[in-house]
Amino acid sequence: MTDYVLSDATRAKFKKISTASIATALYKRGLRNQFIQGVVPVSPKPETMVGQAFTLRYIPAREDRNPITVFRNADHPQRVAVETCPAGQVLVMDARKDARAATAGSILITRLALRGAAGVVSDGGFRDAEGIASLDMPAYYSKPSAPTNLTLHEALDINVPISCGDVAVFPGDVLVGDRDGVMVIPAHLAEELADECTEMESYEDFVLEQVKSGEQIIGLYPKTKEEYEQRYADWRVRHNR
Repeated sequence: MTDYVLSDATRAKFKKISTASIATALYKRGLRNQFIQGVVPVSPKPETMVGQAFTLRYIPAREDRNPITVFRNADHPQRVAVETCPAGQVLVMDARKDARAATAGSILITRLALRGAAGVVSDGGFRDAEGIASLDMPAYYSKPSAPTNLTLHEALDINVPISCGDVAVFPGDVLVGDRDGVMVIPAHLAEELADECTEMESYEDFVLEQVKSGEQIIGLYPKTKEEYEQRYADWRVRHNR
């Protein structure tokens, strides 16, 4: 758990930052394994997903504990997670990378979206993926899966440290998701990464413009030639960056 609260200003910065830039900034700090492996957008969205993690942990289902009737229980963790994930946060599910059964379907994910969640990430499957794809809220999964979670997964723990796609996710970590995938940012690094990556994005936009105009990479990317210092400074003025 963390006391960190993602501000609107920092959220807005991350909305304009790619997962690639975040991965590089984390690598500079020795963090190499923060990209959730094996998840993709159910459908690409025009806006980047940004929110703090609210977690749900699944374990392997055992037949005597997971008949269909457990969904009648008011305290069933899967349902409770959907109804308690705070607005603006991302529900992150640990399904042990097993997509043979769904971790949720379109009805639950629709409810999550209507409650104001910033997104949902599962390293397992979703059923009714077409319905989830139609939502405005970003959703990431391994692949479609028709069987109910009860056939393979038991929802057990809410808002505890989990693994998702081989990444440790702690409640309150900041998740950023774009069309490439999802990065997990330790909460204590969120503010400094937002500022550093904003600068990185600015310079890379400049570099791309230079490359498209025929400029060579050596000395430009990374910036090791002094001539690019002034050229970049002028570019920032022109583009208000």
